[in-house]
Amino acid sequence: MSKVHVAIDIDAPVERVWETIMDPRRFGDWVTIHRSVSQVSGDPAHEGARMTQVLCIRGVSFKVHWTLAEVSAPHVATWEGRGPAHSTARTHYGLSGDGERSHFEYTNEFRTPGGMLGNVASRVVVGGVSEREAQHSLSRLKQLLEKG
Repeated sequence: MSKVHVAIDIDAPVERVWETIMDPRRFGDWVTIHRSVSQVSGDPAHEGARMTQVLCIRGVSFKVHWTLAEVSAPHVATWEGRGPAHSTARTHYGLSGDGERSHFEYTNEFRTPGGMLGNVASRVVVGGVSEREAQHSLSRLKQLLEKG
């Protein structure tokens, strides 16, 4: 299993950050590896919501089928995903703030098929790309929300 955890402070109220991060139509505004989203079912801010997302890492595009497994608006959301070749992912959003400023914590855990060998291969192929992309995504989110 590989795990990425990054956090950022944003000069925007928690509710505004929440609305942006939970809106699949806004993923392209801030998620650097996002290419498209489809088959959005249900309210994307309620448990059980589903969507299919196309992501791209190192020039390779792939689909992930997401289900919102846990939500406590506007502070916690956990998405569980199924990707190609039985890979899985779990993305957790944690959001806190003081009214004018928000602290956003993003965690992504993913498993590739093939057990230990698959994990080693994933590290060789992906390397530090996941953490760099997560940091770039949060920086883009901060810019988007702070410019008004």
